[in-house]
Amino acid sequence: MEKKVVFIINPKAGVKKKMDIPAFIKEHFSSEINYDIIIWKNKDDFKNIQQQILEGKYTIAVAVGGDGTVNQIAQTVNHTDIALGILPFGSGNGLARSIGVPMDTKGALDLIAKGKTKKIDSGLINEVPFFCTSGVGFDAHIGTLFASNTKRGLKSYIKINWNEFFSYKAQDYKLIVDGKEENVNAFLIAFANAGQYGNNFYIAPQATMNDGIIDISVLKPFGLPSAIGLLRKILARKANLSKHIQSFSGKEIKLIRNEAGPFHFDGEPGITGAEIVVKVVPNSLNVISNS
Repeated sequence: MEKKVVFIINPKAGVKKKMDIPAFIKEHFSSEINYDIIIWKNKDDFKNIQQQILEGKYTIAVAVGGDGTVNQIAQTVNHTDIALGILPFGSGNGLARSIGVPMDTKGALDLIAKGKTKKIDSGLINEVPFFCTSGVGFDAHIGTLFASNTKRGLKSYIKINWNEFFSYKAQDYKLIVDGKEENVNAFLIAFANAGQYGNNFYIAPQATMNDGIIDISVLKPFGLPSAIGLLRKILARKANLSKHIQSFSGKEIKLIRNEAGPFHFDGEPGITGAEIVVKVVPNSLNVISNS
């Protein structure tokens, strides 16, 4: 089938770089490939965009924005023959980094034009799809605060983390992985399809996106003196070797906590009940990758 691409641009994307994204695409994307550009102007009008993507006979749908935009477009093309492409403009760009998308816009455009299509797994957390990571605990708490914050970007995210770190209390959870039960006290629990949150912050470096399992990282309570060593291991892709992290893996996970509360899916915040079910969906999403 002849390649046909649609770029879905989050209008907030590119603010950091002061870039006219449609003009950049027109200047730098291959003139030999048929493509359209859709501006996602109204956050509440995504159904119309979904319809255009699914009915436009496209072979690639490109999410132009951050992790939230990527998740929405990925959900749209999940379980279809349409491949997901990414032009990364987010704070973390977790899925983009995990599938080898260049962080420079020209490089990402070249990948969309020349890159290969491959299948990856996806996950469901209480039936909400995620493609990189999801979880509960401190990171979900931070995600909720960050979403309501007027300032975006990595600096703002780090500031919120620092402000909340000393007051956040670990919680008790019952974790049931493929029928095996474990009681844990955790600062956070990450469910990883890919190994990182974003910014190469690898919470589950052992995770692989096409192995049919979800990797689980349980971060136990830790003091400030341990934080630097823990951070070094995370950045060195050795978090699973830390004494503060307990690792599991499985196809179906049930998590029971004391009450309803926040969770996140690819960094996007939500609220769900005390009981959470996480599942893997093998080979559900086509992505444009350099591997």
